[in-house]
Amino acid sequence: MPISRTNSRLHSPPMTRIAERTVLFADLRGSTSLYETLGNAEATSVVTHTVSTIAKAVQPFGGTVIKTLGDGLMAVFDEPSQGIRAAQRMHEDLEQLINRQRDKHLPVGSRSLRLQVALARGEVVELGGDCFGDAVNVAARLLDHAGDNETLVTAEVIKGVGPSMQRKFRNLDWMHLRGRAEPVHVHVMGGRRGSDTMAPATQFGAVSPTLEPEAVRLIWLDHNEVYDGERMPAVLGRSPQAHFRVEDSRVSRSHARLDWHGGVFQLTDLSYNGTYVRFGTGDEVVSLRRSSCTLHGTGSIGLGGTPTDPTSPVVRFEVLSFTDTVPQDI
Repeated sequence: MPISRTNSRLHSPPMTRIAERTVLFADLRGSTSLYETLGNAEATSVVTHTVSTIAKAVQPFGGTVIKTLGDGLMAVFDEPSQGIRAAQRMHEDLEQLINRQRDKHLPVGSRSLRLQVALARGEVVELGGDCFGDAVNVAARLLDHAGDNETLVTAEVIKGVGPSMQRKFRNLDWMHLRGRAEPVHVHVMGGRRGSDTMAPATQFGAVSPTLEPEAVRLIWLDHNEVYDGERMPAVLGRSPQAHFRVEDSRVSRSHARLDWHGGVFQLTDLSYNGTYVRFGTGDEVVSLRRSSCTLHGTGSIGLGGTPTDPTSPVVRFEVLSFTDTVPQDI
């Protein structure tokens, strides 16, 4: 029986396009302390709502949200000015959300969160709804250098806007970005670097600042590995090509991915059976179904089953906030 033209199109490979784009990464800072203060379920709800709020700033300026990344998002724009205006709107929308919660005397919520934004400009490869290329890598790495409620952009972004918009930026000179040999010329929008970034007080007390996480230790049976930002992304799965291999029938070949993004480690589910995270030794389990969460402290990751199920393949994790990576019992 001949294959219809409609069916043949369904199986055609995704179209690849190379284009000049402005890439934006936005990330919420302070979520780690929020998880520790509120608990995982409530903190996840707060972070998800806040990310959804800032994502609404993308489309009005002609941008497209490529993906959400646990505590943040990635978006692309045709023109640099569109990305800059979207970044401004994101900061404004977060501030308005915080003010509304403060006026209503709501506890904690988004009031403990701060926004970091980074933009880069260059040629990207668009494939299957995702984007790849040097501009994507630069924007992601530049985000690590952004302060609280700050927007950093590369010189290529500045060159694409008019004088009035250029005057909103200050020159920060050249920066060396992680994993990149050549330095990048960077500018900061408004504000000031090194400003007071004390965490706001809540009805539970102040949300304590935490040390910048430096690595994650993963342990399964006698397999003990430490992954820092230079080894990211790291895939957990059954495949021999997985960075951290877990041989169990319930584990997908590429089951979950560990990323370093915006100063935090994020775990993303890639599987059919789901990924489940338990923080500490509590009973609460965060279920990931093609979604992400931020890892903090210690806990366990169930691949294809919950960590509370004694038959599930469970990987223990520890987020390290120091350079000493000598194996410890967790």
